[in-house]
Amino acid sequence: MAPIEMSLVSLIVLILCTSAPISATNFFDCPAIFNFGASNADTGGLAAAFQALQLPNGETFFNRSTGRFSDGRIIIDFIAQSFGLPFLSPYLNSLGPNFTHGVNFATAASTIKIPNSIIPNGMFSPFYLRIQYIQFRDFIPRTKFIRDQGGVFATLIPKEEYFSKALYTFDIGQNDLTGGFFGNVTIQQVNATIPDIVNNFIVNIKNIHSLGARSFWIHNTGPIGCLPLILANFPSAIKDSYGCAKQYNEVSQYFNLKLKEALAQLRVDLPLAAITYVDVYSPKYSLFQNPKKYGFELPLVACCGYGGEYNYDNRARCGETININGTRIFVGSCKSPSTRIIWDGTHYTEAANKIVFDQISTGAFTDPPIPLNRACYRKLT
Repeated sequence: MAPIEMSLVSLIVLILCTSAPISATNFFDCPAIFNFGASNADTGGLAAAFQALQLPNGETFFNRSTGRFSDGRIIIDFIAQSFGLPFLSPYLNSLGPNFTHGVNFATAASTIKIPNSIIPNGMFSPFYLRIQYIQFRDFIPRTKFIRDQGGVFATLIPKEEYFSKALYTFDIGQNDLTGGFFGNVTIQQVNATIPDIVNNFIVNIKNIHSLGARSFWIHNTGPIGCLPLILANFPSAIKDSYGCAKQYNEVSQYFNLKLKEALAQLRVDLPLAAITYVDVYSPKYSLFQNPKKYGFELPLVACCGYGGEYNYDNRARCGETININGTRIFVGSCKSPSTRIIWDGTHYTEAANKIVFDQISTGAFTDPPIPLNRACYRKLT
């Protein structure tokens, strides 16, 4: 063999010997995303089911209301964009949805457990997590039927292989906690419900896994005690040094602890699944700890709202027209949403969502520490 050929063979052997075994883990891009959750992940599901949101919701990026509870994009939008995928169409949207690269089953006001009161007469969405799972379960055979029929509709649904290769994202749990706060029970009693809430969460993840899902990206819940929703309604709550309601944040932290523990056990139970716990609490809380660092002002004050110290009132929702002492007042946005953290008292502005996304996508706030662009993988047998 010629010397140059020997050198080439030696180089190939060296590369093969020093590289990680290709059988250990197979990484690939996410061809689709299937999202489950509540308002922090809703791209228009609740609006499609009940009543459309009005401007100024959506004003910053979309220049129209899309059913998102924000002035622009939310975290799931940035996740989709990072994979080069289109924004997710809500499952409940019957007007022009495109499910080619995934579906959004999330609806605002959704809970993990069965809600005790539902819209329009109650607080919560009827599409709680188990219903979202059922919708997904039924979606799979329907796509096969449409695919077999052919035609234009077959081009608007996921390919069969996408279901096993997709990323399954979750952002839910906040409403289960706030529902307890507004249910005339003590904080200790809310804490006592958390193990059962988390157990219900895990059951639904397992059910979705049984349908072929393998890659999971699961958000914990944010600092509830920093929201005007809580601060305005529970003014006597003890505040931390940043003005957030301390005990309410501790409830979020307890939920997050139990969720993290449960997902650690779930990895043992489902060894072939890739389960990523995503800490959104920490980057969200950091916005309130050091708002100037991120270019924000009035961190605890809603941008789109009306009334009081926090520019928030339950009866004055963003985009509505209210009657104050015989005067009709439009509940509009602040002049510069990009300088605010909180959009409407409960949800975040696009600017805040983008900062949180940028931090969690690196893997610095995930367990295991896996960046988003490596979240879609499956272990080979």
